[in-house]
Amino acid sequence: MKKVSIAMTITLVLCIMAAGPVAAKTVFLGIGTGGTGGIYYPYGGGVAEIWTKHVPGVRAVAEVTGASVENVKLASKGETVIGEVMGDVAVAGYEGTSKFKGRKQNILSMAIMYPNLLQLVTLKDSPITDVEQIKGRTISSGSPGSGTNFMAEVVFKALGIPLDSYKDARLSFTESANALRDGTIEMGTWCVGPGTSSIMDLATTHDIRILPFTPEQTRKILAANPTYSAVELAGGVYKGVDDPVPTIGVWNVLICQKSLDADLVYRLVRALYEHNDLLCKIHPSAAYTTPENAAKYSPIPLHPGTIKYLKEKGIKVPEKLIP
Repeated sequence: MKKVSIAMTITLVLCIMAAGPVAAKTVFLGIGTGGTGGIYYPYGGGVAEIWTKHVPGVRAVAEVTGASVENVKLASKGETVIGEVMGDVAVAGYEGTSKFKGRKQNILSMAIMYPNLLQLVTLKDSPITDVEQIKGRTISSGSPGSGTNFMAEVVFKALGIPLDSYKDARLSFTESANALRDGTIEMGTWCVGPGTSSIMDLATTHDIRILPFTPEQTRKILAANPTYSAVELAGGVYKGVDDPVPTIGVWNVLICQKSLDADLVYRLVRALYEHNDLLCKIHPSAAYTTPENAAKYSPIPLHPGTIKYLKEKGIKVPEKLIP
């Protein structure tokens, strides 16, 4: 009987070898980013490179999109699965408020990326020195579907600036810089990590001003949205803007579809954190992409795969972030 058993085992092994190795299923992940003139796109490209290189069976690609609002919808529907999103938009999508019109989106947080700063840019010789002076003028509040446009409208409403009191070109970052350069708009809106290429390029050819918020304006804006905080844009980030500028900040979130496999998300966030040095080479803001910040600053609940990784690292996850 023992000889028969051995013979059967050898036969089975030979059959498996003859059939060849079983091909592992490749998971394709789209990462919704933004336009090419901001930080989302290069950051997303770095994330895609990390996952493709360091997570077996995964092929990831960064996709140009309309940014935050669109990224929530794409991730929720499974068209990209992963999205880079401003924290205020993530909350609105998760709760189904504001631009999501009562439809709760199928998303959870994977990681915290870095903080965005609201940057309202004019040329230095512009008569606009205060955001409340945009009434009756042509501006860009950011591209449709972007977090920049979302935040701009929240800020304008908080300051009593009716959305129909100005002409809105709704341009991308690169388009806004070109329109300021050409004089077709008088103010452009960016909500992005400081040191973004489109503003830096504009500042090399034209003198610019970044509008500050007064303490009273800041108070009104913070009261309008709990995900916002008062921050300063450091002097020297852009040519000719030498002094700190009081403005508003909001954290960026890497979201994913809620139903994404927990083991896959665990492997993705582990690779993201363990190879964060690559992201930091792409943009220094990636230094904020840490496990500790995920537990500290996520504005919506974390995916179970992320929670598993954080607990392995001994990081306590607040009850409000457990879905």
